[in-house]
Amino acid sequence: CSDMAGKGIIDKSVRLSGVVGQEKAKKLITRTVSTGRIGHAYLFRGPEGVGKKMFAQIFAAWLNCPQPLADGGCGTCPSCRKYRSGNHPDICYVEPENGAIKIDQIRTFCRSLAYPPYESAYRVSILEDVHEMRAEAANSLLKTLEEPPSQNVLVLTAESSKAVLPTIISRCQELPFYELSRADSVAVLQQHRPDLEAAKLELLARLSEGCPGKALRLAENELVELYEKSVRVLEQTGSDNLESGDEVLLKLSAEMATLKDELFPFFGLLRIWIAAKMREASQLRNWSQPYQKQLCFIDEAERQLQRNCNRNLVCEVLLFNLQSSVARLS
Repeated sequence: CSDMAGKGIIDKSVRLSGVVGQEKAKKLITRTVSTGRIGHAYLFRGPEGVGKKMFAQIFAAWLNCPQPLADGGCGTCPSCRKYRSGNHPDICYVEPENGAIKIDQIRTFCRSLAYPPYESAYRVSILEDVHEMRAEAANSLLKTLEEPPSQNVLVLTAESSKAVLPTIISRCQELPFYELSRADSVAVLQQHRPDLEAAKLELLARLSEGCPGKALRLAENELVELYEKSVRVLEQTGSDNLESGDEVLLKLSAEMATLKDELFPFFGLLRIWIAAKMREASQLRNWSQPYQKQLCFIDEAERQLQRNCNRNLVCEVLLFNLQSSVARLS
């Protein structure tokens, strides 16, 4: 179980007022803290990038603050200052390593719970992305989840679109998290990226579909720029503009192939573009089938990547398939 050092706190707020949206989760956790009925394990479940980790951190700071406010920590006591610096000894993490939480991590974590908290009322352990937990690791965690040592609170986070073992869910109090509104997403993005223009913020909010954490990663990795370029090239198909020629598609596919781990999120952006086109054409009979075929092209490209096919070739085939289908829709 690692402490907070170097973990890059998403937001250093110690109060729930620093969380945009998630009113239901705020209400549930406020009632829990105000009544003093602190559970031993919680499951924060919702889409990727909607603030589950930030919420868990604020909850941890709140529980360990010796002079808490109505909606979080005081922000000035030694405990809150350590939290804000990322060095609180009683807030620790278990994170996926190479895409999965492994059994050795869970065994080490469970052994660490035998010791009392260093200085606070609780040791709060945040286990991130438990949907990535291997079956043997999950089974190793079950007894600890059911009867953790005293003064320990476990907070698990998981994506709502991914499967979590029912035995884990049954041992936790589940708090639901939801996508944010477009306006709330823009507000979060403005807070973290004040350097971006309003039009770029709106585009990121739209592409992230209510998940501003996802939008921040898109901005950091410049995926939006490549997405805009790809859409521009594909939509010029059928015109006399040379930018829609084979040479341009080959150059574009080479750029896509360099994305490596970000290629799957990039495919997600292309899906959003296609879905928007489907909505625009929804009033026209029989127009959904070509767009469904485009989505199938993306599905096939992902399957090929998972089989370790050549990335450049996969991207080339995808772009030419999309170009061909766009031409038929023109």
